[in-house]
Order: sequence, then structure tokens, then C-alpha cells
Amino acid sequence: MTDARWETIRNGLRDLVGENNYITWIAPLRAVSLEDGIARLQAPTNFVANWVKRNYTQQILHAFAVAGQPVDRVEITVATSTTQPSRPVQRALDARAETVAQTVHAPAVTQRAGGDEIEGSATLDQRFTFDNFVVGKPNALAHAAARRVAEGMQVTFNPLFLYGGVGLGKTHLMHAIAWELQNRQPEARVLYVSAEQFMYRFVQALRDRQIMDFKSLFRSVDVLMVDDVQFIAGKESTQEEFFHTFNALVDQGRQIVISADRAPGEIKDMEDRIKSRLQCGLVVDLHPTDYELRLGILQQKVQLNRATYGELVIGEGVLEFLAHRITTNVRVLEGALTRLFALASLVGREITLDLAQDTLADILRSSERKVTVEEIQRKVAEHYNIRLSDMIGPKRLRTIARPRQVAMYLAKQMTTRSLPDIGRRFGGRDHTTIMHGVRKVEELRDSDTQLAEDLELLRRLLES
Repeated sequence: MTDARWETIRNGLRDLVGENNYITWIAPLRAVSLEDGIARLQAPTNFVANWVKRNYTQQILHAFAVAGQPVDRVEITVATSTTQPSRPVQRALDARAETVAQTVHAPAVTQRAGGDEIEGSATLDQRFTFDNFVVGKPNALAHAAARRVAEGMQVTFNPLFLYGGVGLGKTHLMHAIAWELQNRQPEARVLYVSAEQFMYRFVQALRDRQIMDFKSLFRSVDVLMVDDVQFIAGKESTQEEFFHTFNALVDQGRQIVISADRAPGEIKDMEDRIKSRLQCGLVVDLHPTDYELRLGILQQKVQLNRATYGELVIGEGVLEFLAHRITTNVRVLEGALTRLFALASLVGREITLDLAQDTLADILRSSERKVTVEEIQRKVAEHYNIRLSDMIGPKRLRTIARPRQVAMYLAKQMTTRSLPDIGRRFGGRDHTTIMHGVRKVEELRDSDTQLAEDLELLRRLLES
């Protein structure tokens, strides 16, 4: 891997992780090689290597893909004795890294009126405001609910629970709520943390025997916002504390906003009492983006990029092509447009359809529509107006069994999952049950016109 290519990738990471994280964790890394789909990097110390592996692997993989050099795996080793810093310098590097790590894990909290700062120093992303959020049919309800909470008045739903896949806008809305509350009510105590940060602070409080300080911090806020709550699943002590914190705030009439990658009832290893609490408010699904929403996001991105790159010419049909082809992840969609702007600016060319196809060949290949079993289950349940939990559950009523068999059939036809794997996603059913369901649908498809129409409609919906 050339130094120039690594510099391009590092610059992409700078935008992804922010300036402070870049200086501390990414800048010290050295590119060693790129072979057989493996990017090998070198860190100055064990602490930096371990931290980057745990927290930045996905961002590094994404940066390689955006730079036109997709890799399957990232390996991070520690510099050899001939290239390592001296022991005193290494200790200083580790000390700085540990200090920054503690800062990273501190919660993002607004300040009270008069400058009385609540503990915590992390900041919100300035790009993630309501003004920069493009609203479309898939996210309209989530946006409206987030707006209502951000107005700062008492709402009838508590908590607000936002869920959806990667890159659909959950974190954007969470940050937007915090920014809006901060602007409207600067005296309000608004605490925003990831579930991982909540767990880290709880464990740290236990270790340092400061659990009462922890409880005081988290139970004295006006608004508590927890991102990616699925990460506390399976952590018994953390779940216990989260449960009591949740109850204490609700009893005081304080607002809670939660996000996750799936609905409360679908979070594996989450205690039932917590699932019940999370479902007692407003649960909103941010659906995968449709064509119109993706096109709107690209049009907004064009306006923002022109402030950086100037008035570059975009050929007819380019934005429409990208909105049609890159469907799985908004971040990838935005990254593709940024790459086009950067290249066109460097070589002074118009962004044509041919240029887009050549420059983004790797992204277009990796963004081919990949349907998941979970998506099939959700679409089929919506189509037949049954609960997703019933489809996965043990009920054998015909009104549930037939849609379940349809979902099994589509999962076999439209995914690469094995029959045992599909069975596990249908409540742990045996692969022979899946085979029976698939065969049943195949037998009925030719004789049952309504079933054939359902299958065709569902296939088009899933492929769109």
C-alpha cells in the first residue's frame, strides 16, 4: 500500500471519527501492507492497538471501501523493537491514550444555566441537526416524534424508542433532539450516552466505590438519551442498574429517549421486564430508505459539498442512478458522492454517468441488494397483518402458519442462508420444518392464484 493511498484513507477516517479521535488513535497508525484482502497496520503501543481493534475496525473497513480499496479484514500489530518508541515515550503515549479513552467514555451532557457544568465532556456532532435531516416516508413518524420531544414540552409517550438498521438516521435524530433541547432550554439537564458508555461508567463506579455518585448523575437529569441499547443485553448487573434508573426517571416525569438496531421484543438476552418498559412508550421503526428519500439526501449533500468543492457540474441522471443503485446504507451513499466530488475537483472533469460507474465500481458491486431473513419476516408479517412475534413463535393457526411458510420460502429463494440457519431465525425450528414449508408453498403456488400474486408482490417489495 502506497503512502499516498494510506494518506487518502486516513483523511477519510478523520471525517468519520472526528479530529480529536483521529489525532489520538488513527494518526499514530502506520500502513504495512495490503495483500489478499487484508490490510495490515502497525500501532506504536499495545494499548493503542487494542483500543483501535475494539472501537475503530468498522470505520477503517469503511474508509478503505470509500477510497476504492475494499478489504475483508484489518490486522493491527505492535511496532517491533526497532521501530517502537523508547520506553519513556511509550509510557507517555499510553498515558495520553488512557486519558483520551476516559474522555471518550464520558457522557455528552449539556450545561446548566450559569455555567454549572454537569460531569462529562464529550460533544455532539454538529452535522446532526434537524435542519440537516432529510424527511421522507420511511422516517416521517420518527422525525415527527423526535421533534415533539425536542420541543421540550410534556409528551404522552415515554420512552421514545427509535430502532432501525445501520445508516437510517437513529443517531442523527438522537443528536438533533439534544441540540434542539440545548437551544430551546439551555437550563435543562440533557444527558446523551451510548449503552456502552453507560456500562463503562457503571463498572467504573463499582470499581471505584462511587456507585452513589453514578446514581446521582444518571437520576438527576431532565432528559436521558441512550444510543444502541442492545449492547447492554446479556450484562446482568448493567441491566439491573439501567432498569432502576429508567424507573426512577419515569417516576419523576423525566423524558427518556432510546435507540437500538431492532425492536425491544427482538433484542436477544434483554430481560423481559426491561423489554416491557421499553415497549410502554412510543416505539418507532426507521424503515429502509426508499428511492425518493435517497434522492433527497443526495440533493442536500450536493449543496453542502459545493461549499467545499465549488460549482462542479453534475451530469443528467447521475444522482438518480446513485439513488437507485446504492440502497443499503445512507453513509455509503453519501461517501460515494463525496468521492465523486473529490475526483472531479482534482481532475477538473464533469461528473458524468460514465465517470460515476467507473469511479464507484467497488461500491456499486458491494451495494447490490442483499435481502435478510429478518427483513423478509417483517415484510411478510406486515403484508398478512400478523405480529412478527407470532411468525417466529410456536402458534400453528392457519392464519399464522401460511404466512410463516411464505416467509420460509422467500428466505430460501432470496438469501444465501442454509436451511438450519433459516430455522434458527424462525424461533429455532429444525431444518426439516423449513424444507416442509418451502415445499408446501411450491406445491400451492401454481394452483393458488392469490398466493402467487402475494409472492410476486413481496418479491418486488423486497428487491426495491
